[in-house]
Amino acid sequence: MPGSEPDLDRGGEALPRWDLSSVYPSFDSEEYAAAKARMAALSSEFLAHLESRAGDLGAWLAAALELEESCGSLHETLAAYAYARFSTDTGDPRALAEINVVEELGLPLNRAEVLFRNALAARRTEVEALLGDPRFEDFAFHLREELFWQAKQMPPELEDLAADLQRSGGDAWGRLQESITSSASAPWPPSKSAPAGSSGSAAGPGSAGRKTLVELRNLAYDPDRSVREEAYRAELGLCESLKIPGAAALNGVKGFSISLNSRRGWETSLDKSAAQARVDRGALDALILALEESLPDWRRYLRAKARLLGIERCAFYDLFAPLPPAPGAPSSPSFSFGEARAFIVERLAAFDPGMGAFASRAFASSWIDAQPRPGKVGGAYCIDFPGAAASRILCNFDGSFNAVVTLAHELGHAWHSDLLRGQRYACSQYPMTLAETASIFSETLVYEAELAAAPEQSRARLLEQRLQDVCQVIVDILSRFYFERCVFERRQAAELSPEELCELMLDAQRRSYGDGLDGDLLHPYMWLVKSHYYSTDLAFYNFPYAFGQLFASALYARSEAEGPSFAGAYRRILESTGKMSAVALAAASGFDIRKPDFWRDGLGLFARRIAELEAMAERAPKHGSRR
Repeated sequence: MPGSEPDLDRGGEALPRWDLSSVYPSFDSEEYAAAKARMAALSSEFLAHLESRAGDLGAWLAAALELEESCGSLHETLAAYAYARFSTDTGDPRALAEINVVEELGLPLNRAEVLFRNALAARRTEVEALLGDPRFEDFAFHLREELFWQAKQMPPELEDLAADLQRSGGDAWGRLQESITSSASAPWPPSKSAPAGSSGSAAGPGSAGRKTLVELRNLAYDPDRSVREEAYRAELGLCESLKIPGAAALNGVKGFSISLNSRRGWETSLDKSAAQARVDRGALDALILALEESLPDWRRYLRAKARLLGIERCAFYDLFAPLPPAPGAPSSPSFSFGEARAFIVERLAAFDPGMGAFASRAFASSWIDAQPRPGKVGGAYCIDFPGAAASRILCNFDGSFNAVVTLAHELGHAWHSDLLRGQRYACSQYPMTLAETASIFSETLVYEAELAAAPEQSRARLLEQRLQDVCQVIVDILSRFYFERCVFERRQAAELSPEELCELMLDAQRRSYGDGLDGDLLHPYMWLVKSHYYSTDLAFYNFPYAFGQLFASALYARSEAEGPSFAGAYRRILESTGKMSAVALAAASGFDIRKPDFWRDGLGLFARRIAELEAMAERAPKHGSRR
């Protein structure tokens, strides 16, 4: 928070760092070494089994599924541990080295996946006949999905090569982006001069006169518009100094993806992303159409926000600005970490006592790393360690209500993973669309409870904050979707310069935000600061958020209608996310997501909230307009 030590919360207590010792004590521990050795042995055993003749197909398949589970769970745990260590200290050479070691240990699993799918396809009729066998009923969706993906893979030797090149190709480009954006810092306040060439220094929290890129981005929530503008301009200047390696990384990632997707028979990278999200293009097209139709409502919201802020038009750096308090209302809520913990646990427990107890355990067990510091990546994520039956949450807590909601969001992911602990490993793998449904439902519980209890003089600020977050998930996500689609189209012909990437980003923001934002004060470098663009295997890391927002809204509406009994139904929905497509799961919940009307209904809820905010803006005292 402004004016306080970066590693202390509002109450003067140190912000927590997570404890990974229950996963592995350290990189040098016997447990970690033994896990790597077991990984090597299991993958060899799995490959040998897949290359053996299957006399009794049922017995062969049962053993293959057991080995797939053991290998997948162990490798995911090792990879998550190495990445968790790296993401909290991107300058640690040992963490980077262990990521590479674990990636190499996982190479045989890529080959095993190819061979397993080929073996299933070679005896497709017999495999399909086995799906009614009690031994394989739980695996029916998984096996059918493996048969689908078998038609989208290259011959084994080419898949081996692609997996090997991934480590020094696509993954390395992604780590470059994380490293440069997590370690860069700029002078703060901007009027203070810095040594020449120091814009990429690792100095950050706690360093006199400097702020990291993460800290500068956090200042977008500052109530002082001059602070927000200075931070925005400092951020753009820092991005300018990073644009060449950043553009190289993005070109590398997208070029890598295009080459592989083409060889695997995908018409476009978006087709692959839709399949990974377990939605068909009909459902995706219906979602995008509904989002586009809602844009005029969101531009009305931004104009209402500008009136409430007393400015002519919102700039990009006003998107996260808190509204000024109404006369007699308290200032913007500020939370210590302990207060955030109590607030979240109470709200989640009100919906489902088991969910609240789980959140309490996550806080008490040091699962959360909340302290911003040099070398730690920005943003927030939840990562699962299936071998340890636990999750961990990374965030950069700044005491704002938004930071509280972010914690609730990530705890929703962790709760989802916890509900699947009793499932077979193959049945616990769910797509991002449904992952985001779980997390956004959790944050919705926190927001709606607070909004319902808010006194009238505080309602406008809370209502605007809710719309602010949803605007990001609808409007900004749409701009990211437009940008990424254009990058894929253009990257097929040639690499894109930093200037071209900036222009594509500005064009995408103009298409989405329209006259809701000042067209001269957009953010051309959002492609550089968002790590979502830098995954070769998971492109279009954007539309699943909009899917999750609107599906979560539909589920929340049901919970309001059904009352406490819905908690059990919600658990069952999450427990089924690894066993069916998003389309089928929605249908089982009573929704047809291939029809635009489903998405329009969810968006209509927010249109009504926007109208409420507009009415408040009309009643608010008029302030002199400011730039």
